[in-house]
Amino acid sequence: MDIEDTLLMIPGPVKVAPRVLRSMSKPMISHRSGEFGAIYSDCIGLLKQFFETQNDVVIMTGSGTVGMDAAVGSIIGRKDTIVTISNGKFGERFTEIGERYGKVLPVKFEWGTPFDLEKVEAALEQGAKAVAMVHNETSVGLTNPAKEVGKLAQKHDAIFIVDGISSIGGNEFLTDDWNIDIAITGSQKALAVPPGLAIVSVSQKAEERFEAKSASYYADLKAHLKSARKSPVQTPYTPAVPLFFALQEALHMASEEGFASRRARTARQAEAVRSAARALDIELFPQVNEHSHYSNTVTAMKMPAGVTDDKLRGGMKKQGVVVSGGQEQLKGKIFRIGTMGACSSGDILRTIQTLELVLAKEGQLRSRGAGVEAASRVLGV
Repeated sequence: MDIEDTLLMIPGPVKVAPRVLRSMSKPMISHRSGEFGAIYSDCIGLLKQFFETQNDVVIMTGSGTVGMDAAVGSIIGRKDTIVTISNGKFGERFTEIGERYGKVLPVKFEWGTPFDLEKVEAALEQGAKAVAMVHNETSVGLTNPAKEVGKLAQKHDAIFIVDGISSIGGNEFLTDDWNIDIAITGSQKALAVPPGLAIVSVSQKAEERFEAKSASYYADLKAHLKSARKSPVQTPYTPAVPLFFALQEALHMASEEGFASRRARTARQAEAVRSAARALDIELFPQVNEHSHYSNTVTAMKMPAGVTDDKLRGGMKKQGVVVSGGQEQLKGKIFRIGTMGACSSGDILRTIQTLELVLAKEGQLRSRGAGVEAASRVLGV
């Protein structure tokens, strides 16, 4: 099947609107020009609305991980301790990053299970300069309690670092209200821009506690903030200029839709996927409680009995729909469908219909059309 006819339904990179793709074909400009500075400034203004913050925002060339690296490396020195909370692959990444810069006090939970906030507080009581967590754990489809951890961070005077890479713009994410000092997202998620940009918001409190000299040369938030405050606005190192064109266009698209409306649409589409899964007797993977809930940007489901990963995802791919599998110990055990950015109701229904076709071929479909019907009811189509 032609790649242009392939529907990408993974949790990033996501489908990019033609309008955004066209913006990247503009003639190249100098990254030290007033024209580039105006684009950067426009993006910052819109990103503050996107993050729901009054804090400063910087845009870094690199994947979301460079934002995570910058956040930890700018705060943590060799003698400092950071508490890292994990219940999936990307929470564990914070632990790995922290070990590069200082001391780590990891609080680990089984993948896909909610945080035990008492264990988090017990770790903070041992003394830490910062605490880092993933708000939306993409690997397991679970949204974690940033609001509650933010209260604990404030109580123990710790800098609060949150990976909002697959969350900001899709799930509720209140940077300032939740006392988040450093928040991170990536261009290839809810913003629906090609991969290659990390966006980081930084509070005054965090900036006041920066290391005098970050151990990272490139991922130094102090350097990025300094350049972002110049006139015209700049980046400290050569940026991926076409991606800034794309980011500006995508932000205008999101603003036209309305940031709150986009989050509501994403939530509705995720509920449609979950409803379809239930109708098809497919079990959702993560466990939820009063503080943790199913993600609105990626739905993780257990592999149906009698169906292999190759048959399910491979079969869907042959029909032109690409979904994600499990990572590391979950490989072959779960599959994941992304719902963020430029995703449409038609995309959701095509995905569920394709899933039904594969299940029917494998003899695992009990009621033909049940998933599509359930999703349609939620979507109102």
